[in-house]
Amino acid sequence: MPWLVLIFSALCEAVWATALGDSHGLTEIVPTIIFFVALVISMLGLAWAVREIPIGTAYAVWTGLGAALTVSYAVISGAEVLTLWRGVFLAGIVMAVVGLKLAPTPATESQSPSE
Repeated sequence: MPWLVLIFSALCEAVWATALGDSHGLTEIVPTIIFFVALVISMLGLAWAVREIPIGTAYAVWTGLGAALTVSYAVISGAEVLTLWRGVFLAGIVMAVVGLKLAPTPATESQSPSE
């Protein structure tokens, strides 16, 4: 469940980042409201997820996936152009996020069995 919340939070990060750009410096009311609502949801989800997922991993996944989704939306909406190299590097971000999820987490001192 923490991973699903973290992924949803990353999606909300992409929403608030896009809304921030659309708000033109927080001067447009609807994108500004979307920005603040998505920001709060995104932060709350990240805060909840880090109760179970190490902060370094959670933050890397949250920012990486959020950035990849933000750029992907910009490309789909026509605001940005996808070049070969941008596609390669976006795929690299997504692969790194998947790798962080699949990589085994070493036991921390508090998780090690007592002697």
